Amino acid sequence: HVQLVESGGGSVQAGGSLKLSCAASGSTADSKFMGWFRQAPGKEREPVAGIYIGAAITQYADSVKGRFTISQDAAKNTVYLQMNSLKLEDTAMYYCAAARTLTDWARSRGYWGQGTQVTVS
Repeated sequence: HVQLVESGGGSVQAGGSLKLSCAASGSTADSKFMGWFRQAPGKEREPVAGIYIGAAITQYADSVKGRFTISQDAAKNTVYLQMNSLKLEDTAMYYCAAARTLTDWARSRGYWGQGTQVTVS
């Protein structure tokens, strides 16, 4: 079992920046791949960015490439999402997710945080 605790988020003007954090506790085997999904009102949840803990392997949605950066502190089992050049369309609830593999993560087969709201105006 994995517990995920998110922090960060909030409101920002277009062009601004925010940083999200997600700390995992519990089974490290079940949280080898961690990252963020987001869901805007009326839209389906979509993957944003993910990273293998302890390895330099990342995955980004095309819509955020060049603007968002995912990073990690493997010792703390924590991942960060630095979001720059935010756009109105980045407004959504952002959820941290953890899984055993990238495939499981992409298929939403894992553990979820409670979500943190990001609002761009």
